[in-house]
Amino acid sequence: MKYYIVAGEASGDLHASNLMNAIARIDESALFRCFGGDMMQAAGGTLVRHYRDLAYMGFWPVISHLGTILGGARQCFKDIRQWNPDAVILVDYPGFNLSIAQKVHKLGIPVYYYISPKVWAWKSWRIKKIRKYVDEMFSILPFEVDFFKRHNYRINYVGNPTVDEVTAFKADAGRRPAIEDDGRRVVALLAGSRKQEITRNLPIMLKSLEGIDCIRPVLACAPGIEPEFYDALLAGNDIEKVYGNTFGVLESSYAAIVTSGTATLETALFDVPQVVCYRIPMSWAVRLFVRIRFVSLVNLVSSSEVVPELLGDEMNAENVHAHLVPLLSDTTERRMQKEGYEQMRNALGPAGAPAHAAEQIVSLLKVKTN
Repeated sequence: MKYYIVAGEASGDLHASNLMNAIARIDESALFRCFGGDMMQAAGGTLVRHYRDLAYMGFWPVISHLGTILGGARQCFKDIRQWNPDAVILVDYPGFNLSIAQKVHKLGIPVYYYISPKVWAWKSWRIKKIRKYVDEMFSILPFEVDFFKRHNYRINYVGNPTVDEVTAFKADAGRRPAIEDDGRRVVALLAGSRKQEITRNLPIMLKSLEGIDCIRPVLACAPGIEPEFYDALLAGNDIEKVYGNTFGVLESSYAAIVTSGTATLETALFDVPQVVCYRIPMSWAVRLFVRIRFVSLVNLVSSSEVVPELLGDEMNAENVHAHLVPLLSDTTERRMQKEGYEQMRNALGPAGAPAHAAEQIVSLLKVKTN
């Protein structure tokens, strides 16, 4: 069968590639075509357009590049219509993907969504579009099931793919250390996957480390971001950088400063205490629309404040420094985070998310075609 898959950022590229591999193990005749990234291409997908061409976030960046984004959506839908797949699988990236779902629905092609839009946080009106244009939703966050149930839409929790990815990494006996141990405690810096958020967050992260002795800051560089971007942003700063091996950095880390997102889950699954932060313009306006108590996935899954969250104006060098220092020795703060991580792991459940989603998707298509 033919599968058209759309992802719009680095984490979506990773999760989509694992889903593609899982589908291929079940459906030996599977063909993939995609809007996505390098990992989806490596998994056997014909890459129509790379996500880096369309990965804009924030009000003004989106507005200023609206023509590019809309042109990408038109290109994507035109390519879907011409290729005529058996199913379209959308991965996160809601603004773009829900517009694709609406158009594809009119073609009579099944639309499956893997990794739900975060409508529980804001823009809950998108649930109407999901109910109308998405045939099946495959969730990777356990608390989403009850949320969608309250809005009269049944979804399937398949497990969390980050659990699979971390489990597979740890099971690889042939892996090499990302960095050599020199006796200092490594502090991982995970500044985001998009240029705009890296530009906003990384300088503050670096400044927060001033005055802390005997640590080794290591920047885990995001896939899809060219080294020249980091070199320009870090001009005059010789911080250690690691490309393409975030898990390796986390495996060697004692603590971390992490931009909110999937990276917070990854950090927790490696049992690394962290400070979660996110610098965003007009944070006061965002607070008017965001309807959740927490923003980090660790805290959301645990339903409690396991890790500190510094958002908007609260994300400054002084605050990050104050929350990081207690994590650099055997303290109550460090022990409490590790206990909370265990609660989070229990809520997420065991590995197997891509396989579970793939089995359900292939099964649904077989029923439809028979």
